Amino acid sequence: MNRSSLALLSAAVAGIVFGIGLSISRMTDPAKIKDFLDLAAIPSGGWDPSLAFVMGGGLLVAIFGLRLDRMLRKPLAAAAFIKTHRVELDTPLIVGAVVFGIGWGLSGFCPGPSFADLGLVPAQVIGFVVALLTGSWVASQIIAWTEAASNAAHPADASAR
Repeated sequence: MNRSSLALLSAAVAGIVFGIGLSISRMTDPAKIKDFLDLAAIPSGGWDPSLAFVMGGGLLVAIFGLRLDRMLRKPLAAAAFIKTHRVELDTPLIVGAVVFGIGWGLSGFCPGPSFADLGLVPAQVIGFVVALLTGSWVASQIIAWTEAASNAAHPADASAR
């Protein structure tokens, strides 16, 4: 099996495990997510901390998995490890996080679980998924347009990128 086939297979297995985990933990249920986000319900005992445990479990696995590049010369199922040098909290990150949080809070659907919900309750989530994909496409067009405009206004800066 070549690396690209192995990469596809490992992505499929990871997606299946992720979907099963979301379903078993009921993280595909928007009411469960809203109960976690409702911090005002803590005094009355109505707050649901279960999402924190699911996120904590994912964080523990991610900490190990993201450090494999220190133990392995090459990934098992990809051509190279993905490295990033972006560590600053910039305006696009903050604005994107705020918009994401507003969308999540208003809809109760997080993008990952919404795709899992397509297999569980498609009629309830299809509108959200279509809007999510549309919003992602619109955002990519805006980003491309603003980068092109910035490059045209500052050609010397664009060549340094």
